[in-house]
Amino acid sequence: MFHFKNSNGSINSIKTKNKKSKNSFRIIIIGFMAIILLGALLLMLPISSRGRCFTSFSDTLFTAVSATCVTGLVVRDTATYWSLFGQFVILIMIQIGGMGVITIGLAVIRASGKKIGLWQRSTMQESISAPQVGGIVRLTGFILKITAIIELIGASLLFPVFCAEFGFLKGLWYAVFHSISAFCNAGFDLMGVKSKFSSLCSYSGNIYINAIIMLLIIIGGIGFITWRDVGTHKFRLGKYTLQSKVALLTSLLLILLPAVYFFFWEYGDLSIRERTVSSLFQSVTARTAGFNTQDLSLMDESGTSVMIILMLIGGSPGSTAGGLKTTTFAVLFLSAITVFGRRNDVQCFKRRISDEAVRNAGAILFMYLALFLTGGVMISRIEDLPLLTCLFETGSAIGTVGLTLGITSSLSLFSRIILMILMFFGRVGGLTLIYAAIGPSENNNSRLPLEKITVG
Repeated sequence: MFHFKNSNGSINSIKTKNKKSKNSFRIIIIGFMAIILLGALLLMLPISSRGRCFTSFSDTLFTAVSATCVTGLVVRDTATYWSLFGQFVILIMIQIGGMGVITIGLAVIRASGKKIGLWQRSTMQESISAPQVGGIVRLTGFILKITAIIELIGASLLFPVFCAEFGFLKGLWYAVFHSISAFCNAGFDLMGVKSKFSSLCSYSGNIYINAIIMLLIIIGGIGFITWRDVGTHKFRLGKYTLQSKVALLTSLLLILLPAVYFFFWEYGDLSIRERTVSSLFQSVTARTAGFNTQDLSLMDESGTSVMIILMLIGGSPGSTAGGLKTTTFAVLFLSAITVFGRRNDVQCFKRRISDEAVRNAGAILFMYLALFLTGGVMISRIEDLPLLTCLFETGSAIGTVGLTLGITSSLSLFSRIILMILMFFGRVGGLTLIYAAIGPSENNNSRLPLEKITVG
């Protein structure tokens, strides 16, 4: 930021900061678009499909958007339609989308030995929702390191099972693919070799596979900033930042409480062991992972509605997950408690939450609900399908989840376009898109007269 004093104060400083922020948001959007377009073009090539034929741009674009936005909705079965090259392209898009385009770009710049300037650091801050620019390069290194370690461990743990089932080379590829897909909360799988679009249903009773995939999903969805906090302070919980405390507690509750619901009301026909594993897995995966071990179309409307709520909430800020975020949900909940208790400030863990955070949370919720409902109603009218089924699809798209009740591949082009817009919005972020278009407003000391309005 450059500071220029004039008769009105540091106005030029404010304009420079706003311009840089606006440009940062635009770079993030352009970066995602570039990866999506490149991926779509590569997937069109005959070498990308098993049948060695050209794939329509509409199908490859949808796949590229879903992979880069780490969603998992597909119109072509990943295992049976795409060749090894096509699967590799999809995996690269998942990796870039999960870590963030800007993170990858800055890692390349750093590896080449070039200097990373203030503008690049500012862009990186916006990309990963970091609290400050200071230390952003070290944070980038931490993200790259922790991603490589966790994905390698995940692949190593999955390899024995897949090797025994598919052979050494294929088992190795399956282990790497599913480890990256799970950690990045993408939901893409290669189990279509057993049954198309079956996800992990064949492993519903395998506690080992379920546990590894769930851990990878949770670790990826907690957020890199929170994990750095955990690594720094270990078990000294009092030293954690407020964001880390809120993210960890909210994530824990959003795993356990829905799992209890699923256990008692959704999987009563299963054994206690399989019911427990399936309940926990569906509770974890619904918040942006996209895998499933049970047929979701068999759930009743109440269970489907619970899944939709979880998909909309998603993971934590600065993570590989999407959704409106656990911290947003927590701030909205705490704000409601503040109103009920007639207190002046929103509080949590003996800290006061800023009014700006509360306003942002309200705006994000409004945007997500408006787009989610509008998209669902439009698809329902276009396809003549039940509204709840379509809302499940749009909730999965905007939450970058990837779960479906089985309608994705049969949707018309217009409905797919709606889903692609929602997936892009969900991964890049609504505020990022708005700020890129209009930029932050300038500070203005003048205020309009106050007048009360009754709400509620």
